[in-house]
Amino acid sequence: MSIEISREDVVSLLKKLCEAIGPSGYEEGVKGLVVDYLKATADKLWVDTWGNIVAVKKGSVGGRKLMLAAHMDEIGLFISFIDDNGFLRALPIGGITERATAFQRILIRTRDGRIYRGVVGLRPPHVAKPEEAQKIPEFRELFIDVGAGSRDEVAKMGIRVGDIAVFDRELIALNNDRVSGKAFDDRSGVVALIKAFELIENHEADVYAVATVQEEVGLKGARTSAFAISPDAAIALDVTIASDVPDTPQHEWCTRLGKGPAIKVADGRGASGLIAHPEIVNKLIAVAEEHKIQYQIELLAGGTTDASIIALNKEGVPAGTISIPTRYIHSPVEVLDVNDVVNAIKLCKAFVEKASVEWLASLRGTAIK
Repeated sequence: MSIEISREDVVSLLKKLCEAIGPSGYEEGVKGLVVDYLKATADKLWVDTWGNIVAVKKGSVGGRKLMLAAHMDEIGLFISFIDDNGFLRALPIGGITERATAFQRILIRTRDGRIYRGVVGLRPPHVAKPEEAQKIPEFRELFIDVGAGSRDEVAKMGIRVGDIAVFDRELIALNNDRVSGKAFDDRSGVVALIKAFELIENHEADVYAVATVQEEVGLKGARTSAFAISPDAAIALDVTIASDVPDTPQHEWCTRLGKGPAIKVADGRGASGLIAHPEIVNKLIAVAEEHKIQYQIELLAGGTTDASIIALNKEGVPAGTISIPTRYIHSPVEVLDVNDVVNAIKLCKAFVEKASVEWLASLRGTAIK
């Protein structure tokens, strides 16, 4: 049975979510949108103490819980200092790098909700020492220009130390169903979560769709929500590195754009990553092949997802990840193929519908007499 999904609807939702302001710990800008979409098809929905959004669809049999997780937060900046001439300094929220931040436009949200644009500046190369001009700057060398001429002007704007900022980018279409924008990590996963949850039917287990917070600063929302739900199995929906770009040898390509979502086998390094549960991996592959959904296998040398912390919940949770290949992750100009998002939705829906309560129970260990 074919699964019909509108690419236009996917792009429209992706644009709405990605252009919202929501760095780790300050996800309010995207949270309301996600609630509105999930509550339309949920049997029950709530926002927990930590700020995670939890939507539930009751299964036809029940008694087992399958958790789907995608994180709402994006990388960003904290305003850390305002000088006498009206320039700001900043510190990173999550894995934002200096070379992706210099000379970029940013959006600053004040604590009373006002939005201002700014530019991340750096001392001009014309007045820098030769060795200084060639190196990647440190955050202490970067400053933010909001068009103010003094500390008092900045204060009148309502900008204060502790306010947040993110990259200033709109989602644009490129070629061949490819789009560019900010925060595909992991608003594209949230899109897949919302659309898969909407389409799921004929499922035996209770499905918990969780839009998590603070993934970029330590997988924190996934840790607390998994503890509360105590799922029998879990799937994270997140991005992964599409390294099919010039000067990267093919044997180092993690995934390729437009070749389907990736079924993760392992990520991270040692204790910081995930070795996906083999039965989860095998089930995802079987489902993809049965429904003729294009997919690829992922082994990621660095980085991880919510699945790695969910897997360690209580006595342990069998967990895996459906990854959306994305170029230039943690930059203001990430690139993905909309078809990979569409196929991630199809794979997630089909997997949930094939995850019987009997199969989920089998993952929880075997009694030996």
